[in-house]
Amino acid sequence: MHEQKNGTYASVNEWERFLAQNPDIEAIDAFVIDANGILQGKRLEAEDGPNLFRSGVLFSASSLIADIRGYGIEGHGYGSGDGDPDGAARPLPGTLTRAPWTRKPTAQVLCEMTHVQTGQGFWYDPRRILADVVAMCRSEGIHPVVACELEFYLLDPKREDDGTIRVGAHAGRSAPRRGANLSMEAVDDYGVFLDAVNSAARVQGLPVAGCVSEYGIGQFEVNLSHIADPVVSADQAVLLKRLIKGVARSMGMEATFMAKPFVDEAGSGLHIHASIVDDAGQNRFGADGGEELLKHAIGGMQALLYDSFGLFAPNFNSQRRYLGSFVPTSRAWAENNRSVAFRIPAQHGDARRVEHRVAGADASPHLVMAAMLAGLLHGIRHRIDPGLPAVGLSSGGDPEFPGDLIVALDRLVGAQLLTQYIPRRFLEVFSITKRGEYLDLIEQIIPREYDFYV
Repeated sequence: MHEQKNGTYASVNEWERFLAQNPDIEAIDAFVIDANGILQGKRLEAEDGPNLFRSGVLFSASSLIADIRGYGIEGHGYGSGDGDPDGAARPLPGTLTRAPWTRKPTAQVLCEMTHVQTGQGFWYDPRRILADVVAMCRSEGIHPVVACELEFYLLDPKREDDGTIRVGAHAGRSAPRRGANLSMEAVDDYGVFLDAVNSAARVQGLPVAGCVSEYGIGQFEVNLSHIADPVVSADQAVLLKRLIKGVARSMGMEATFMAKPFVDEAGSGLHIHASIVDDAGQNRFGADGGEELLKHAIGGMQALLYDSFGLFAPNFNSQRRYLGSFVPTSRAWAENNRSVAFRIPAQHGDARRVEHRVAGADASPHLVMAAMLAGLLHGIRHRIDPGLPAVGLSSGGDPEFPGDLIVALDRLVGAQLLTQYIPRRFLEVFSITKRGEYLDLIEQIIPREYDFYV
């Protein structure tokens, strides 16, 4: 994958070399990553490729801060009061690949949205938000190494008559009727799908490191490898979600990263593993003095946790995930304990790290990682003590826990420590967008209201 330098974009030569190796390509998808962790962009014909790589493709610059549907929201001025101007999406070097699940031979390329007059990127680009936090870390000799784990469900693409969803079947088999955590049989049952995911990941250069069957019926987790560029790691997580959805669709299924798609089944999380290395690439958490450093990092994550919750659980459904088991509802930390917010896996030396287990799979990987690394940096800067580790099952019960979307968004806007690392104006724009999305959602009466109130 790529390592972008500011202001550098892929050249038309990269496109020409790619076409020489892939002469069957008929189309190219050019997209940016928005604040929801969703890809927004256009599908172009292959003959438009040279223009794309010379000057970019035009579409709404406010797509970076659109709601989950891609709609602009009144209130923050972007995409509404400004007349919704276009930006130019410019391809990033090293991100041009095939999309092997498509019927029509199609390429894809990740872009950065730029101003059509100045050529500069936009301050509200979530990739830039993360890149700025990473730059703060590196300026103080803190070099993060991170890896993402994503949980998802495989569904039947046909909805029930009342609009609800159901688990998908595959390869001529009936849909599973029970959860199968860590089941090799479940992996075998969906082996054709999982093999296709691995194959497509190899084509796209995504470092998929393993897949397991999870607690929910039809639920799986895919892991990405640890890398030393958090922006690229977050990019990979978003691109992996697209890949999984695309492969599922090509096989007559639907994949969802919804945080809580089923009331009685486990929610889906985005877990991020983090360590830091020295200039020689050695893990500082596993070296002499590393345990104290690790605890300080956790202490900082604790300090910023609740102020960041609007980024970790950014929509109405996100909050439902915290009603399930092994989903953290406090600032607790511990070693080798999956019920806490900050888990230290039972590994040492070069593998010593912390697992941030708070965010839902529906959250933006870039914004989650930005808030997580802000906490890590804050804790190391100020040598924050995380307190004693939790013992046994951490059941939460913290009265400060922001277990409501509006409460979380209020806290996000009022955050003091977090704004030392993420600009307040971004948190305000994000909060306005998510409030508008929520208000649009609850405009309609849900069927269960009639059961309660008629």
